[in-house]
Amino acid sequence: MALLAFAIAGLIGGLAGALMAPLAPPFYENGIALGLKGFAAAIAGGLGNPIGAVLGGLLIGLVESLSAGYGASGYKDAVSFLLLVAVLIVRPAGLLGKLQVKRV
Repeated sequence: MALLAFAIAGLIGGLAGALMAPLAPPFYENGIALGLKGFAAAIAGGLGNPIGAVLGGLLIGLVESLSAGYGASGYKDAVSFLLLVAVLIVRPAGLLGKLQVKRV
């Protein structure tokens, strides 16, 4: 099962790389921006909930696209990370995450 999971993860990663190749030319620093946005989407939606991570990704992508269309496109990354900060201030566990309180 571990080998199968590793193989499926490799296939999905290869497919994602093939789909991203026409959009972003290969530079050593491209993965940082994509990884940060993916991490921000997972945090915004809630780390323990896969549907929340997808909804967080859709929310961040939509806000980023709208801010680039209606405002200055140079600030689209800043707007998406400000959205992440706003979500974490309002709901620290994410949009669909559950807050866990530890009792002493």
